[in-house]
Amino acid sequence: MPSVTVNAEFLGGLDVIFGGVRKSKCKVTKDSDDPIILKDLMTHIANNLIVHKKDYDVFIEDDTIRPGILVLVNDTDWELEGEENYELEDGDLITFTSTLHGG
Repeated sequence: MPSVTVNAEFLGGLDVIFGGVRKSKCKVTKDSDDPIILKDLMTHIANNLIVHKKDYDVFIEDDTIRPGILVLVNDTDWELEGEENYELEDGDLITFTSTLHGG
């Protein structure tokens, strides 16, 4: 079973839904021999790190990252890296930043 270990950051207030955790080392595994992609990390985070399942919709909407959350792959906008199809590598830094703030 292939696995990849990446670092995930939750900024802009997103840490609240992860119990105040701003950084997490995530080991993502897959049952098939297909490459492990960012979509697999999203599933791992949603299923294992969100403290209260009622907050799932704060992070995921329509089976992808909710609009208003900026995703960076090694400090590069994920849109330039293939979005959720980006093939993860050991040591990648994936940053999720909420751009929606109360005022």
